[in-house]
Amino acid sequence: MVVTRNSPPQESASRDNSPVPNVVEPEQENAPACLVTQLEDHGIHSTDIAKLRSAGFYTVEAIAYAPRKTLLAIKGLSETKVDKILKEVDLLIDTGFTTAMEIQIRRGEMIYITTGSKDLDALLGGGVETGSITEIFGEFRTGKTQLCLTLAVACQLPISSGGAEGKCLYIDTEGTFRPNRIVSIAARFGLDVETCLNNIAYARAYNTDHQTALLVQASAMMSETRFGLLIVDSVIALYRTDFPGRGELSARQIHLARFLRSLQRIADEFGVAVVVTNQMLSTVDGNASMFQADPKKPAGGNIMAHTCCTRLQLRKGRAENRICKIYDSPSLPESEATFSIMEDGIRDAQE
Repeated sequence: MVVTRNSPPQESASRDNSPVPNVVEPEQENAPACLVTQLEDHGIHSTDIAKLRSAGFYTVEAIAYAPRKTLLAIKGLSETKVDKILKEVDLLIDTGFTTAMEIQIRRGEMIYITTGSKDLDALLGGGVETGSITEIFGEFRTGKTQLCLTLAVACQLPISSGGAEGKCLYIDTEGTFRPNRIVSIAARFGLDVETCLNNIAYARAYNTDHQTALLVQASAMMSETRFGLLIVDSVIALYRTDFPGRGELSARQIHLARFLRSLQRIADEFGVAVVVTNQMLSTVDGNASMFQADPKKPAGGNIMAHTCCTRLQLRKGRAENRICKIYDSPSLPESEATFSIMEDGIRDAQE
């Protein structure tokens, strides 16, 4: 499901019930996805729905996107019950073919979250798009975390101001989240600081299993209130320490692929923008690097490359300026834009 500008229940709730101008009050909002509790109206017993929720299935879309064997693995659900559940899900969720015109109309109504820089927004076709995964990679001090912090505030803005009128969920794997940066960025956008901080749900991940388990909690939270953005900073850091050496490379990639698939499922279910940061790795083979202009490349291999929809490469510029390049995208041409890292977040490049 994609969050679009034509989402009357969510938009009206955020504009009519928010006591603070230009800031979302998420407690009054509904999630855009179809909740799994609606299956009770279609003949599914409440105890079976409780089993689905305990297994991490909070929406009907989650069931529709899951393999049948995953549902059969839930304790207490027989083949007969799973078949009945899937039959009712098929009636509620259309997973068949549609026309390219309908897809074009949906994309025309897509919500984009501003980065804080007009030049960077123009490079991205309006900002960070919802409903897909955007990867930001680069060396240290290129602005990955600062861009994430700016997006965490910007997603709370009204849609007309470049926001998504939703909360932000922030998974931190490196301990680089600093709320004082949120305070200065919120002041820049004219948002109430206390409300803005409360609208960011933060969790520190300590290992790859914990990092994956946090996505189950994320789905539960998104089923109760409206979120506009999910950030993972960074997606690869814990994998590089939990799976050291070539002997564990296969297990690492399988685990990473499942984590990224869960991220994509959340983007599809709730229509949120998913932003992940990634690290760089260097080619240590000197002979191979002779034929490469830059031996550095993003970590994660082909699993990361195939899963992320838009990939952005950041590199250092002069002084506080940074350069963003469209590394890979199905719809954006390869191009570059310059932005600056300031005290109040990401801004246009400083001369």
